Amino acid sequence: MLGAGQDEFLHVHLQPGHMTRPSSTQHVHRIKSDPVSLSSSGRLHPRNKIYFWTFGENGEEMALLLLAGVYFLVSWSSATQPLTCETRGADLAQETVVVSCPADCIGRRLSVFGTDVYAAISSVCGAALHSGAAGASGGVVEVERLPGRHPYIRSFANGIQSQALSRWGSSFRLSEHLEQPQHIINDASAAAAAATTLPAAKKALKKSSLKKVLPGGNKDCQMDIVVVIDSSDNIGRRRFNLQKNFVSKLAAMLKVGTSGPHVGLVQASDAPRTEFLLSNFTHSKDLQFAIKELTHLGGHTNTGKAIMHAAQTSFTQESGGRRGHPRVMLVLIDGWPSDDLERAAMLARESGINVFLASVAKPSPDELAMVRDHDFTKKAVCKDNGFFSYHISSWFSTTKHVKPLTQRLCSLDGLLCSRTCFNSVNIGFLIDGSSSVGDPNFRLMLDFLAAIATKFDISDVGARVGAVQFTYDQRLEFGMSEYTTKDGVLSALRRIPYMSGGTATGNAITYAAQNLFRRTGPGRNFLIVVTDGQSYDNVGAPASAAQNQGVFFSARVFGCECWNVTSHTSLTCDPASRPGITMYSVGVAWAPPDDLKSMASAPKESHTFFTREFTGLAELVDPVVRGICHDFSIKN
Repeated sequence: MLGAGQDEFLHVHLQPGHMTRPSSTQHVHRIKSDPVSLSSSGRLHPRNKIYFWTFGENGEEMALLLLAGVYFLVSWSSATQPLTCETRGADLAQETVVVSCPADCIGRRLSVFGTDVYAAISSVCGAALHSGAAGASGGVVEVERLPGRHPYIRSFANGIQSQALSRWGSSFRLSEHLEQPQHIINDASAAAAAATTLPAAKKALKKSSLKKVLPGGNKDCQMDIVVVIDSSDNIGRRRFNLQKNFVSKLAAMLKVGTSGPHVGLVQASDAPRTEFLLSNFTHSKDLQFAIKELTHLGGHTNTGKAIMHAAQTSFTQESGGRRGHPRVMLVLIDGWPSDDLERAAMLARESGINVFLASVAKPSPDELAMVRDHDFTKKAVCKDNGFFSYHISSWFSTTKHVKPLTQRLCSLDGLLCSRTCFNSVNIGFLIDGSSSVGDPNFRLMLDFLAAIATKFDISDVGARVGAVQFTYDQRLEFGMSEYTTKDGVLSALRRIPYMSGGTATGNAITYAAQNLFRRTGPGRNFLIVVTDGQSYDNVGAPASAAQNQGVFFSARVFGCECWNVTSHTSLTCDPASRPGITMYSVGVAWAPPDDLKSMASAPKESHTFFTREFTGLAELVDPVVRGICHDFSIKN
């Protein structure tokens, strides 16, 4: 034992595999030091001390931490626990513990949930970087365990983006662990010895600590998948745990990653509860750990409420939904649901979500009377074709179903509900800029069209919007491919300058049909004409030509068939099957009803709108959008 007040630097020689007690000759230089004890086994018990350690047979000296930019020294507390960058708060058993974070965590993709207080699923060192308790070079921090809470708030700090999480069972908080560095008086020989071995030591440290798990995932399954699990009293705790095991195996088989599938999860009970978002996990092990930590809720099997909740909240960009990625919902039900699924499933389909339903353990003959809707599976799934419904006889035999169900979820060609009116249409706006409109009313027309555009998912792989303004002349304001974001389209619409002039609507229809639309499948192209007066030219013939664009009638027509000049295939003469432009006419003030009906597609009544005042246009937004989606659904 070194006495209190003695100024000694302890120099310890290490042979491979063991530590030896230092001899009196190994006191190599002096520092300001508090008492240091050495156990009978030779194990060091430092208390805020600094050591030079000697490794190997030749006595090479290596400093383990660079102090004040000169010495690479180590100042360890006896309770300090070294961590990896990926160590989670849940991996620490103590209520309060001092830990050390390595120096290479800043460049890694670490899961951090919360701000100031972090969910226990978070990386401790990632949270330390986010909170500022540790820096890019690592550091020693104190971790305090806390109860779970909800919600955990996302934020960006110190180069780290933390994520939101609805709730978690336990939390932790961090603080910087302050230890005063010891004052070194001097020892040139010791400094030189440390310098000679420092490069090799740093190289060895980097080689071991910079080994990273590269982000990726299954690139053949780039889906956004939300799993709705049964957490009711009906399933019970035992089968609930079996369900968790099944979902965990699915997660492993899916191989989540930044360039692969993303998975979120909602529990169905009396009220739905989001457990984690699509953006929360990009590593399979983290996702499986989160599934393992789920707790059984109990209550009714309100699967309809859970589907509605997931459809409305889980696929938004705020929740981690990715633009252009197929949306998939896997619903697991033990037995049968307590509520109605039809309305929620309809919303999911209209939102482009492919709903799969896996039912486990069909109701027995004695239980059938308790099932409120025997066709709940048919009504819930994306399409009742056998592909989206899946039956498992028992929770005890789920393993063999993991691979085939995963293959279905990742089958891009089978996802029939991915294309909807909201993400698949081309919408052209034909805007009356004649003198009778006036600039203030012209702005109201633009507001009306902007409100319609807001309803659609505009992107380079989604819905597209273009605009033409007309008087006697026509002007292409912007084409379908010019703006690939909703903000870009809305900004372009509101910047359109008012032309003023006469009204030649027929010529404008022809111009828009030729300059706005690319030829695509049936029911994808829509033209909305907004006008306040009578046209000086004929509107019926140009409108009919636009509606039949891509189709011609001639002596080559056999019976009631016509010919698609784009694909060189025959199709029926039913307008619903034609690949042309579906037209909506919107009249204001003095617009003649006969002109409006001549321009509109059939049935005329559902494609013609009129309002006396320009301020009344706002009330027509939802009816027009509903009409577009109705036309799309019956033609695709």
